[in-house]
Amino acid sequence: MADHSTVRRVLAAVLLVVLLLLPLALNNYHQFVVNTMLVYCLIAIGFNIVIGYLGQLAFANAAFFGIGAYATGLSMVHFGLPYLPAALIGTLAGGLAGAIVGLPALRVKGYYLAIITLAVGELMRWVYVHADRVTFGPGGFKVPDVVLWGFTLADRQKYYLFLVMVILATLSTSLLLRSRFGRAFVAIRNNEVAAASLGIAVNRSKVVAFITSGLIVGLAGAMYAALNGRVSPDTFGLSQMLMHFAIVVIGGLGNLMGSIIGAILLTAAPELLRNFPGLEEIVFSLMLILVLFFIPKGLGGLVCDYFPSLRERLYREGKRDA
Repeated sequence: MADHSTVRRVLAAVLLVVLLLLPLALNNYHQFVVNTMLVYCLIAIGFNIVIGYLGQLAFANAAFFGIGAYATGLSMVHFGLPYLPAALIGTLAGGLAGAIVGLPALRVKGYYLAIITLAVGELMRWVYVHADRVTFGPGGFKVPDVVLWGFTLADRQKYYLFLVMVILATLSTSLLLRSRFGRAFVAIRNNEVAAASLGIAVNRSKVVAFITSGLIVGLAGAMYAALNGRVSPDTFGLSQMLMHFAIVVIGGLGNLMGSIIGAILLTAAPELLRNFPGLEEIVFSLMLILVLFFIPKGLGGLVCDYFPSLRERLYREGKRDA
């Protein structure tokens, strides 16, 4: 056991060094793509909490993403807040949205919940477009530069800020999933009636899962606003929601590491295929079909099958009963 623990620590240290030195090997465009990967890692982790670990067909992820981005950008524009306090507001706004969206999950489930939560995303897009005095309407608005300790951050500096955010959010999520709340999520997913009979507070656990998901995806929205420098309604539509779903399914439902793998893969894929118009949709569709048929646990589950020690640490929380 000590040997395995030492190997894991060495691998973690090597990975950290690679992440810290990575910007030195990237040009400006590739740095932007890597920063985008970090944003989608948080999106996938937040979405996976609800759909993978809790097992609820809730598709308000794009709404949480947009709320986090708008709350952050508008706080900077209207109130002149620095980025970090504005990002905190965006994160909390996402968590509040998660709490509100989680309320229907106490009453309905399955396809009914899916329809309701999809409607929430479209409702928020309507608000972004028509509340133009606040949101600047369909054209969106420019987000002020990110200034930290008197320095305006370029993409390379944003990378390190985002990396810290992603590491902290991932570690916090891992701790949550290993706690009694995480075990409650999985129990509810496997059998809600049985979970309630065991004394698990089903309603409270559902609300906690939705709030956590909203917080994490709201933080991703705050990062997106800073990275893109502009926020507009067309970014947070149904296509964005489908992208989130594809990332989680291909990476692996109920698999924290799979969320990261899926986010990196599907964020990089459009860049690799951008010289082949129309091929991106075909590749995404084929990947979904192949994963659903041949790798039902996703790429993260496949990795865990080949490296059992990873399954013990990363996949145990989301492992379904046989």
